[in-house]
Amino acid sequence: MRRLSFRDERWPLREAFVISRGAKTEAHVVVAEIADGEHVGRGEAVPYPRYGEDAEGVLAEIAAVRGAIETGAGREVLQGLMPAGAARNALDCALWDLEAKRAGVRAWTLAGRERLDPVKTCYTISLGSPEEMAAAARLHARRPMLKLKVGGPDDLDRVEAVRGAAPRARLVVDANEGLTFDDLRRLAPELARLDVQLVEQPLPAAEDQALEGWASPVPLCADESLHTRAELADCARRYACVNIKLDKAGGLTEALALAAEARGLGLELMVGCMVATSLAMAPALLVAQGARVVDLDGPLLLARDREPGLPITGSLIEPPPPELWG
Repeated sequence: MRRLSFRDERWPLREAFVISRGAKTEAHVVVAEIADGEHVGRGEAVPYPRYGEDAEGVLAEIAAVRGAIETGAGREVLQGLMPAGAARNALDCALWDLEAKRAGVRAWTLAGRERLDPVKTCYTISLGSPEEMAAAARLHARRPMLKLKVGGPDDLDRVEAVRGAAPRARLVVDANEGLTFDDLRRLAPELARLDVQLVEQPLPAAEDQALEGWASPVPLCADESLHTRAELADCARRYACVNIKLDKAGGLTEALALAAEARGLGLELMVGCMVATSLAMAPALLVAQGARVVDLDGPLLLARDREPGLPITGSLIEPPPPELWG
């Protein structure tokens, strides 16, 4: 019989991580472990207050399905047992890991892939003054892509300062729902001038219908507006790209289906993360294959990572060792 265990952990960050909704100094994650004889599958998730989640609630959600998991419920059954979110993500990824270990193959083989290629991740520059953001960008100017957190009256100054500090880097701007439609229409031509590649979730999710019929000079990417396949049709009318995160989708199973359906609708993919350890990033690498933008820099923002972690050189992330996941 299986045994399910779960806990929350706190991982300090190198420095405060600031977005338009606030700041954090640690990653508060939930880890689920499913043991079946000699094999143990693990998954990590991040409860996100924006979606009404906290660690206590996520742990309670996992506890509520303990009986089903311990008596053999698999990934497909799990989709109907729990709603999308961090709790289901932790369990779904643990089940993928367990299945791979029991079969003696890598998780990407189970997903129908012959191999897992390395990917290059964005590196996130937290929201700050233009001078602070330029200083941070200068330290990371050799990275291939930087993601800038914005959402205030000095946004254009921030982007111009970062562009000056990192003239060769590709730039993604992430507003985390912090702009109005008037802000966006004013900023977008200037962002195009500064060669910004993508603007992520400019408007609040409840207000993004304003984007329908508007031709943005910079491609727009849905984040908070997209969780699962249920929101794809609306997003396809409003955005050129969608950001898939395992915590929003409720695990790798839904994320892979979401990616396939999004591509079928002509949407480009961004694969993102909450701030967490390599254990949370590893499953997302399966979804990140061929994505336009990969934003899996969570471990780079931590004061220390899980051991073993993902092999990361600069911005290049290699496939996970089996001791970590999958």
